[in-house]
Amino acid sequence: MKQIEVVAAIIQRPSASSGTEIFCTQRGYGEWKDWWEFPGGKIEPNEVPIQALKREIREELASEINVGEELIKVDYDYPDFHLTMHCFLCTLTSGDLTLLEHEDSRWLSKEELDNVKWLPADKEIIELLKQR
Repeated sequence: MKQIEVVAAIIQRPSASSGTEIFCTQRGYGEWKDWWEFPGGKIEPNEVPIQALKREIREELASEINVGEELIKVDYDYPDFHLTMHCFLCTLTSGDLTLLEHEDSRWLSKEELDNVKWLPADKEIIELLKQR
């Protein structure tokens, strides 16, 4: 089975009404078009996960982030490949999170995380975030 290793940014910001909000993006292409995910992408050869994540956020959102702790590493078997996803807690340091590849985005509180249709591999992350 094909193996794909990716990184995902769980970008957080303080919110007066809900404590913390999390930035989520909607895919605009491919088999999983219209499903929601955390921004990020594939780790290139000779990259470490944090480098890959900073590069992906620059490419996808024209923004810079501070990468904090790795929240979770998800292993998930899709029908055509095995996904390993390194998920990091992040904060925005500059930029306006301009959508260059995604169809839509939202800032969601923990209570709102179930309001969108998440990619299957992201569901474990959602459950963990709701418990934090």
